Amino acid sequence: MKKSKRFFVTGSVQPIFFNAFIKENADKLGVRGFVRTLEDRRIEIFIEGDIEAVKKMAALCKRGPEHSMIRDVEERDSNFQGFSEFKILKI
Repeated sequence: MKKSKRFFVTGSVQPIFFNAFIKENADKLGVRGFVRTLEDRRIEIFIEGDIEAVKKMAALCKRGPEHSMIRDVEERDSNFQGFSEFKILKI
């Protein structure tokens, strides 16, 4: 069964390292979607895939890499989009 989630992460994070951390783990878990840094400095993450992989990825999105200080994570269920891979997007 497939599931999709969208996250908006706020905190003291280095976007380049945070986005690379998210992509590396998404690739390991086999989820698809994207991560990008928004103009307001929040990180947007969209993930879709098997339910268990999405759950594991959700925990990683909320924790972040070492030395990141996440203040808030807004989590939303989303519609499945059918992405073929996971990408780091640029605005």
